[in-house]
Amino acid sequence: MKTRGAVLAAAIAVAVLVAPAVARADEVFNWNAIAQGETVLLRPTAHGQLRGMAMVAGAMYDAVNAVDGRYQPYLVDLDEVASPGASTDAAAATAAYQVLLAITPDARHAALEAAYGATLLPIPDGPEKEAGIDAGEAAAAAMIASRQGDGFLANFIPSIGAGAGDWRPLGWPLAPVFDPDSWVANAKPFLLESPSQFRGDGPNPLNSGAYTEEFNEVKQLGELHSSKRTADQTAAAVFWQFAPVALYNRLARDLATRFGLNAADQARLYGEINLAAADAATVCWNNKYYFKFWRPRAAIREADTDGNAATIADPNWEPLFSSATPTTPALVTPPFPDYPSGHGCVSGAVLDTMADFFGTDKPEGGLTVISGRTLGGVQIAPRTFERFSEVRKEVIDARVWGGIHFRTADVHGTVIGKKVAHWVEKHYFQPLG
Repeated sequence: MKTRGAVLAAAIAVAVLVAPAVARADEVFNWNAIAQGETVLLRPTAHGQLRGMAMVAGAMYDAVNAVDGRYQPYLVDLDEVASPGASTDAAAATAAYQVLLAITPDARHAALEAAYGATLLPIPDGPEKEAGIDAGEAAAAAMIASRQGDGFLANFIPSIGAGAGDWRPLGWPLAPVFDPDSWVANAKPFLLESPSQFRGDGPNPLNSGAYTEEFNEVKQLGELHSSKRTADQTAAAVFWQFAPVALYNRLARDLATRFGLNAADQARLYGEINLAAADAATVCWNNKYYFKFWRPRAAIREADTDGNAATIADPNWEPLFSSATPTTPALVTPPFPDYPSGHGCVSGAVLDTMADFFGTDKPEGGLTVISGRTLGGVQIAPRTFERFSEVRKEVIDARVWGGIHFRTADVHGTVIGKKVAHWVEKHYFQPLG
């Protein structure tokens, strides 16, 4: 194993030749952007991305808070790691770098070493720099240790139902496509007490008027070639089918810049939203495999089996989220249950956490969200909003427009996310003194 001196020397040597990856205001901002870029590459699951980003953001928060000292730590003992006067940049970068080394493939490490060296190079040598590195190393070590045996990628094959309303994966029973995210249903939460802490109210009964209404809504608006869905609704549906790690961390950095957040407050913002997002995914997937409710594609194709005379089957129905929609990568009906919506849970947690952090649903200057999705070979334009709640509402609508969720799954998902956000606000990141 390399010594600290050897690692730093190698990193700085490379950094002399390699420019920092991001033009930065400070290293908390910079390493949040670097971590976003690295964690979106993590495979095989989207929730591996959420877990990775939460690990980086939580460690950065603890490291910077060891210097700042105004808030409760997440994992470290402030009596042991408090470092007033230390270099915040060194602390943040070291925490992020060490966690990223632990969770990314070896092929990514040279680029990380270069970025780390570029961070350390302009920081004057001395006790402040060393103390910052020490704080970052302590925070990273605590985070890495806390996630050992947390259930990441643990094998979990759910039971498959065959009746009306029962979820089963696409291709069942001949060539089923199983959920690569199923492990997250039983993962160790970062902040919650258990994966089942917030149980949803469940999907609507198949013979209910509410189910009939939502069935007809998604059948019309979510159909591949719907004449009812507008061009903007189509664009919105595709826009939001993008990694939440990228959508919301970029938004957080934009807000941090606009409102002039210092390094410590940035670290707290990034820590709060990413830890909340990861736990929202866990509690969401625990709900999914508790209720195991079918997706609209199965429900519409097999409506003649649901005991509801008001739902009319269409055995050839396909959603907008189909390989026939011109976007890369291809869109599909996800291979996991409908209820509740994963994007709803994560978005609800992040957006309500942001509103709690800034103390308002309507931040001055509004909100601009950027997606990397294309439609017809053209990148979809950023979408703008005045309120966090408006973003949440569009996420709810977009999953119906995409044809992959009943509205109740989306609404209840955001409610679960809101509960996660309020739990975080009440129990973590509290001011000291």
